[in-house]
Parts: sequence; C-alpha cells; structure tokens
Amino acid sequence: MNIIFLRRKGKARQLNLARPLTLSVVAALTVLVLGGAFALGLQYGLGAHQRGMLSDIPRFGDVLAEQKKQLADLKQQLQLRVDAMAMRLGAMNAHVIRLDALGRRLTEMADIDSREFNFDVAPPSGGPENDGEGVSAGIPDLTQMLAQLEQRVNLRDSQLAALENVILAQELKEDIHPEGRPVARGFISSYFGERADPFDGREAFHKGVDFAGAMGDKVVAVAEGVVTWAGERSGFGKLVEISHGDGYVTRYAHNQRTLVAVGQMVKRG
Repeated sequence: MNIIFLRRKGKARQLNLARPLTLSVVAALTVLVLGGAFALGLQYGLGAHQRGMLSDIPRFGDVLAEQKKQLADLKQQLQLRVDAMAMRLGAMNAHVIRLDALGRRLTEMADIDSREFNFDVAPPSGGPENDGEGVSAGIPDLTQMLAQLEQRVNLRDSQLAALENVILAQELKEDIHPEGRPVARGFISSYFGERADPFDGREAFHKGVDFAGAMGDKVVAVAEGVVTWAGERSGFGKLVEISHGDGYVTRYAHNQRTLVAVGQMVKRG
C-alpha cells in the first residue's frame, strides 16, 4: 500500500507502507497524535472538575456557617432550659428544708424522741461515681441532683406520715381520756365510794359522782367517744352511756331528757 504526498511544485512522492521501517514510523506518529489528544482531553476534564470544586467551596462554607449558627442556637436553648431546671430544683430543695424544719418542730411539740424521727439526716444514696467525662464543667449534674432530691422527698413523706399518725394517736388518747366535770356549774353532792343511801339511810357503795345543778343545766361529755346507750334504765333514769375505748365508759344518769342517739360520735364538752 502506497501513500502519495503532493508537493507545491506539483511533484508527487510515494510512501510505501509495505516497508517495515515506514510502517513503524507511521504507527509511532499515530500513537503520538492520539496520546497527545488524550492528554489534552484529560487535562481539560481535570481542569473543569477542579474549577467546579473550587466554585463549590463558597457554597460549602455557607452551609457550614449555617450549621454552626444552628448549633449555637441549640446550645443556648439547652443552657436556658438547664438554668430553669436548676432554679426549679433550688426552689424544691428550699421547700424540703422547710419541711425538715416543720418535722423537727412537730417532733419537739409532740415530745417524741428525735432519734425516731430524725429530720437532719439525708437519705442514703448509691450508684457508680461520675468521673465527669462527657459532662460540661459549666452545667451541674442535674440528673444526680434530681435523684437525691427525690429520695429526700420520699423519706420526708414517710417520716411526716408516721409522725402524723403518732400525733393523732396521742391526741386521740388525750381526747378519749375522761377528765373534767360533766356540768358547767354546780357542786359535787356525793362522791364515789361508801356513803349513806339517800333512800333508806343504810351504808352502800356509790359507783358514781353526783353533781348538784339547776333544772335545765347542760350535761356534757368529759371525753370523746361513741354513744352506746341513750334512754331509760332502771336505777339511772334517763341515761346516756359513752364508750371511750381502752375500757373507759362514762355514764350520765338522771337527765331531764336525752339529746343524743346510740352510735353517735360526741366530742369532749
């Protein structure tokens, strides 16, 4: 195969491709041309890609700045919530301190051994120690504070409930203990024990105390209790009987009329 080259003067020159040397030269030139074209295309493509990446840098910077702003806003909101929670915990702790003072005062008023209701001792708390990792130095460990406060509130709640029961029992014991006079005025006309029977003059054992009063004077209970009898009974006339518990029973006899009913709760006085 021949390749014909035309010169300016019209002369022609033939290149025989059948010769090995000629073929090698042509192949080398072809590879060189194709390689150069590929290199130019690759360089152009890389340059365009780099130019695209460089053009994206400002956009990435804007996105990063926006994310930083959002993160700062979230941090500020979190700090505000933490501050509010800390203030709330402080108020609750102050309330518990007042409860402690009230408990101590009630214990003293009820004359109860302070060792039974000690409002100065904090409840025990356990759990692993916190080494501080992952916790900001400017934000207190509110979770631990909340757990301790919850334990303290639960302990004080049980202590105050038990103290209330003790005080109520003491008050009830005082209320149901018979003492005082069943009439507002008058004098004792006959004491408990041996006396001369007012009907036959013989010596007899008197199981009560007689009070002399005017017609219409009120008769009142000497202790809190439940009415177990209200009506006529032989030897007592119109009788009111009140049970005070613990074996205590009081009877109010020879009344002009009865103003209570069986099963009714009555107070002292």
